[in-house]
Amino acid sequence: MTPLGEHLRKLRADRNISQKDMAAGIGVSAPYLSALEHGHRGKPSWDLLQRIIGYLNVIWDEAEILQAKWAVSDPRVVVDTTDCPALATEVANLLAIRVETLSDEELERLRVVLERER
Repeated sequence: MTPLGEHLRKLRADRNISQKDMAAGIGVSAPYLSALEHGHRGKPSWDLLQRIIGYLNVIWDEAEILQAKWAVSDPRVVVDTTDCPALATEVANLLAIRVETLSDEELERLRVVLERER
C-alpha cells in the first residue's frame, strides 16, 4: 500500500463512497481505483490527483495532505547513487534488501530522520 492509497481509501470510507461510484466520478475503472488504493498501480498523474481532490470536495488543508502523500507514493522507487559516496550506495542497497522486513517502529524512525532533513 502507498501513503496516498491508504489515505484515499480512508477518505472514501469515511464518506461512505463505493469504489465503483468514485471510479465513475473520477473517470477510471473500479479495478484501477482498487489497485491504486492497494499500491499495485504507480503514482497517478497530477491530473487524476486533481480529479480525486475535486470529487472528494476536500478543504484546502486536506488537499495539501493528499498532494504530499502523492509525492511520496511511487511504489517502485529507483535511487540513483551514481554521483554519491560509497556509503550512500551501501545504505540504498541495504534499504532495498531489508525494507520489507523492517518493523513499523524501525520504518518510523527512518522516516523521522529523513523528514527532519527536508
